[in-house]
Amino acid sequence: MKMKTIGLTLIISLVMVLDATAQCSMCRAVLETEADQGQAEAINDGIIYLMAFPYILVFGVLYFVYKSFQKKKTQQNNIDE
Repeated sequence: MKMKTIGLTLIISLVMVLDATAQCSMCRAVLETEADQGQAEAINDGIIYLMAFPYILVFGVLYFVYKSFQKKKTQQNNIDE
């Protein structure tokens, strides 16, 4: 039950994305001088997109490690019985 709660919380937090500005100072300086705000928003979206993948990969690896430990623990309990 605890794992389901953690998983549900993670999914909800990933779905509910808040508006974030994640530009480096150089990108911000260049894009603020531009009149086109669409380009600045596209750069922000690209930065957020690139930032998300390492977190997804880390959570995926941690999930598989957790599952393998749970499987190993279950097998050990079956052998002890």
